[in-house]
Amino acid sequence: MKTVTSSFFNDQTVFLTTKLLRWTICSLVPIALFLIYFYHIPILPFSPSSQSDFTHSNIISPSSSPSSYFAEKKKTYQNQCDYSKGDWIKDTSSPLYNDTTCGMIKEGRNCIKHGRPDSDYLYWRWKPTECYLPRFEPHTFLKLISNKHIAFVGDSMARNQLESLLCMLATVSVPNLVYQNGDDNQFSKWYFSSYNVSVSLYWSPFLVQGIEKSSTRPNNELYLDHVDEKWAKDMNQMDMIVLSVGHWFLLPAVYREGDSVLGCHYCPGLNYTDIGFYDALRKSIRTTLNSIIDRRGKGIDVFVTTFTPHHFEGDWDKAGACPKTKPYRNREKEVEGMNGEMRKVEVEEVVAAKVKGNRVGRFRFEVLDVTGLALLRPDGHPGPYMNPFPFFDGAKERVQNDCVHWCLPGPIDTWNEIFLEMVKKWGEETRSED
Repeated sequence: MKTVTSSFFNDQTVFLTTKLLRWTICSLVPIALFLIYFYHIPILPFSPSSQSDFTHSNIISPSSSPSSYFAEKKKTYQNQCDYSKGDWIKDTSSPLYNDTTCGMIKEGRNCIKHGRPDSDYLYWRWKPTECYLPRFEPHTFLKLISNKHIAFVGDSMARNQLESLLCMLATVSVPNLVYQNGDDNQFSKWYFSSYNVSVSLYWSPFLVQGIEKSSTRPNNELYLDHVDEKWAKDMNQMDMIVLSVGHWFLLPAVYREGDSVLGCHYCPGLNYTDIGFYDALRKSIRTTLNSIIDRRGKGIDVFVTTFTPHHFEGDWDKAGACPKTKPYRNREKEVEGMNGEMRKVEVEEVVAAKVKGNRVGRFRFEVLDVTGLALLRPDGHPGPYMNPFPFFDGAKERVQNDCVHWCLPGPIDTWNEIFLEMVKKWGEETRSED
């Protein structure tokens, strides 16, 4: 009897346990599906070099209710990332283009073609502190700017960024060169017929009216209250303007406003007060941005690419003028001194233009802040490879160097990756307004 009773209770226990297990599983399945639906975990894109290298800014902890979670996620998405802060990390991905696939690289920036022996400078990727910066998507960029005209206006850094953009876009749609003029083709225009997109270059190293120094004229002469009509006359044909200036303001100059001479920068022999160049830079940018607002009543999109530091170590004509082959690490170099002041002037003037533009019409002004990330890339310049094979006949003590512009491909491609993300954000804002 004892054995039978024990067997009975054992059978009952197994039965109840099995039933309870089935009930638990049936209850958990819908709960799990609910959680998966409302509290899904984003899948992160990552660099092939390291799955943990990038952290996406949109990761947030699920809140107590689905509605508050989605509201917080939307809020996080809408907040603009500060792309100016971050670090350069190793990346095994190859650049989108090279010296053979892009025919628009200026010779002085074609480091691969000119025999630069190292290639590590091509395999670094900018990792912003707060978010993930995707690789450049040429199709996406062209779709966002379809039926538009983008103008790059400024000095040779504007051209450097323009050539980088053209090379990346040409991987999916080769543009036609439809116009060239000026010394070294300083005024050029390309057309992407598949997207009805025009991209132009306007040489204007001061943005305002100026007479460049020459062999017979030792100083630049700037008219700080007059925008340069060489580009401004076409302003009504432009939908987006990318401005880039700075380096030419370091050269000797005389500054005029109206009929008066305000002063000069490094003008020995002239009876003018040396007032430096920061105020002249500020007035030039202010005149430019105000002219855009005054002339474009219907509004326009404007980016100002901030000053990019040079990396000369010693004399420009020494073999090791910019010898670094790796980036500086984050905080190893800080934006300060002249670099910081130039950037500060540009940022402050864009902020002021935003306020005025918002009052009078549909103007969008933004800073493409690359000063800090450029400072960390001493390895990205052509150096002696601005000329073809500078050491083919042996080592030299003296050789011409370029430690200002950037190799193509190279770090400056990152400028346009950030540019694309900012254009994406503006596209989202436009659709939400419509």
